[in-house]
Amino acid sequence: MFSIKRTSRVAAGLGLGLAALLALTACNSGSPTAPEGAEEGGDEKLWEVASDVELDSPTFERATEAGKIVIGVKADQPGLGYEDATTGDRTGFDVDIARWIAASLGFEEDAIEFKTVPSANREQEIINGGVDLYVGTYSMTDARDEVIDFAGPYLITGQGLLVRADDDSISGPDDLADKVTCSVTGSTPLQRIKEEYSGEVTERQTYSECVEQLLAGQVDAITTDEAILAGYVAQDPDNLKLAGEPFSEERYGVGLADGDTALQEHINTLFTDGGDVWQALFDTWLAPSGVKGEQPAVD
Repeated sequence: MFSIKRTSRVAAGLGLGLAALLALTACNSGSPTAPEGAEEGGDEKLWEVASDVELDSPTFERATEAGKIVIGVKADQPGLGYEDATTGDRTGFDVDIARWIAASLGFEEDAIEFKTVPSANREQEIINGGVDLYVGTYSMTDARDEVIDFAGPYLITGQGLLVRADDDSISGPDDLADKVTCSVTGSTPLQRIKEEYSGEVTERQTYSECVEQLLAGQVDAITTDEAILAGYVAQDPDNLKLAGEPFSEERYGVGLADGDTALQEHINTLFTDGGDVWQALFDTWLAPSGVKGEQPAVD
């Protein structure tokens, strides 16, 4: 089982990890190469693009006919799903999980179309066929499983709080009673903080908007999964910190069309058999931000 763990001095550890994370964010625009310690020669890929794939999946058949696979992702989550505003490069753990899945289905890098989809629109995009898959900090919940299917989980994290670095008044969700907390419309953390805790809650379309409000003093805290929040701390350790310990368990899955069992089983088998790839991606994208964990078993 996967769990998020933090050192006692988060800002220091994350600050060191940021240089590596941002360097990768700036330069990684294609399939990842082998992690540090691989054979000299440098560019050994973590996976090969499969050929002659046969899969009785309507999603796979649609993508094959179109000559491309459309994958929904996030664009403002450093280390997970990030889009460089200047170059358009997509980087992060979730993005590379998506590339890995696409390659296993026979799609080259240039046949992948990444589509930024806000949290509130994810189920509808999958149902309408606007995306073939969704890989973007997507918590597997019973309510969502009523209308779509999930493969995974491929990561387990927990809901946490992000505050300004000089604010010691918040150490957990019970301290939010007289505070203003920001989260994203359509997210599981937003629903939980509204239903289970007191205090004022404001909604935004992206977490980067919440971060802007936090730094401007317009809100007191941001709540979402700690794997997401750690990336923002790494980006600005002088002004941001995590407060308290996680207070939920969030299981990230790959969203896909309801009833597409063949594709679900294909992705689950990929995760089960691909521990070395998973670990290399984790070490590249999440470990530098102070996150520790193990690959979870799929359902």
